[in-house]
Amino acid sequence: MISRRGLLLLSVMCGAGVLWSAGLIVALTAGARPFTAAVAVGVAAFLTVPGFAAGILGNRRGYRTQQPLRPWRLASWVPPHVPHWAAVVAGVFFFGFWLTVVLAFATLDGNPAMRDGRYVLEDHDRVIEVNQVTYDRQSDHQQQISLGVLGAFAVGGAFLCAARATDHEH
Repeated sequence: MISRRGLLLLSVMCGAGVLWSAGLIVALTAGARPFTAAVAVGVAAFLTVPGFAAGILGNRRGYRTQQPLRPWRLASWVPPHVPHWAAVVAGVFFFGFWLTVVLAFATLDGNPAMRDGRYVLEDHDRVIEVNQVTYDRQSDHQQQISLGVLGAFAVGGAFLCAARATDHEH
C-alpha cells in the first residue's frame, strides 16, 4: 500500500499534469508550439500515469468500490469525507478536457504525414496533399487529443490520490 505522503506526491504530480496539459492545449489553440509533440505528451504521461494508476488501485482497495446504485447521485461517486465543491471542481476540469478532445476530433481531417517531401493528410484510402499550415494545424489537433486524454486522467488521478490520502480512516 502507498503511504499518505506517496499519495500526496502522486496527487501533486497529477495536478502538475493538469496544468501542463491545459497550458499546452491553450498554447496550441493560440498557434504556439512550445515543445515537440513527443516531449509535450511524454511529460504529460510521466506526470499523470503513476498517480492515476495509484488512485484507481488505492480507492478500489481502500473503499471496496463498486458501481453506484444511483448513477446521478454525487454521494455515490465521491468518498464521504471529500467536500462536494472539490468534486464539482474536478468535474469541471474533467469536462473541459473532454470537450477539448471532442472538438479536436471534430476538426481532424485526416492523419498528417510526409510523403516524398510533401505534406499530406491520409484519411482511410484517400491521400490529400495540403500546405504546411494545414499540416501543422492537423498535427496540433492530434496533440490536443493526446493532451486532453492525459489531462482528464490527471484530473482523476489528482482527485483520487488526494481523496485517499486525506481519508482519516486510512
